Amino acid sequence: MGTVDFLKRLLDTPGPSGFEAAAARVWREEASRFAERVDVDVSGNSYATVGVGGAPRVMLAGHVDEIGVMITHVDEDGLLYLDGIGGWDPQVLVGQRVRILTRSGEVIGVIGKKPIHLMKPDEREKASKLSDLWIDIGTRGRDAVLARGVRVGDPAVIDARLVELDDDLIASRSIDNRIGAYVVLEALRLLAESPGRAETTAVATTQEEIGYHGGGARTGAYRLEPQVALVVDVTFATDSPGVEKKEVGEHKVGGGPVLTRGSASHPLVFEKLVEVAEREGIPYTIHASPRTTSTDADAIYLSRSGVATGLISIPNRYMHSPNEIVSLKDLERAARLIAAFVRELGPETDFVPR
Repeated sequence: MGTVDFLKRLLDTPGPSGFEAAAARVWREEASRFAERVDVDVSGNSYATVGVGGAPRVMLAGHVDEIGVMITHVDEDGLLYLDGIGGWDPQVLVGQRVRILTRSGEVIGVIGKKPIHLMKPDEREKASKLSDLWIDIGTRGRDAVLARGVRVGDPAVIDARLVELDDDLIASRSIDNRIGAYVVLEALRLLAESPGRAETTAVATTQEEIGYHGGGARTGAYRLEPQVALVVDVTFATDSPGVEKKEVGEHKVGGGPVLTRGSASHPLVFEKLVEVAEREGIPYTIHASPRTTSTDADAIYLSRSGVATGLISIPNRYMHSPNEIVSLKDLERAARLIAAFVRELGPETDFVPR
């Protein structure tokens, strides 16, 4: 896409929920290359706008946070205990290296667990819990750990940087959902090159992974007052063993973006996305969402008097793990679909169902 270096910087920069500032700065620095207006709010949401003064107002949202862990206690021996920021399968944390984000800079540690040799037979059959794990930074004693700048409440992320795989695939710990923030900015870049009539703002939203009350998407939508919004997130790829297609549909990595029907997805926005995708020759699949989407769309579509909202997802293997996998082709297709959709909009656009 010509912006892969930006994508690498964005994915490798730590930014767990509630501590997204470093990743958001990378996003805003790139946005400042082409956006007419770049801003940040008290919630940490970052904004980039093109077509200032146009109509309708369009919000493109992708959350910039990732899951992580937080230090909850430092014991007398200098071992650090933790809890999850967002939803973790504790099994994938065992033995991982972590980057602890302290006031003095990053501190590297490893996640420890009792060795299998010392476990009783019944213990070996049990799944690990977060409370069974700790972080060892190699420093003895609580005072020495504190002297290194480590404090209770410090966040940490898995020390797993982006790697490029075959067939245009990448793996990273922070694909969910920093690639959403990436895609909406790439769509805005396309609109800056060939604008439509709308005023379009890409938003790198915060705290989606812990946003039980809407996170940054709620405050961002309230501030922008958009008439139309497109949310970009990830969804479960079903081309790996053990995933039930009858539960989540059939979505392959490299198979194109996934369009959601139901729940927070406005039916007229969905149909317009389908129309544009088919005209542009962009492959897509459909995901049924009869209740909630568990994305920023759930907060945005109910903002103020309501927002006509669509949800575009990227098929993602191994979600919430140190090595999530997506296709660069799917990111490019999603950005093209969004830009083509926005160019169809004008002051006369009406998404009121009649």
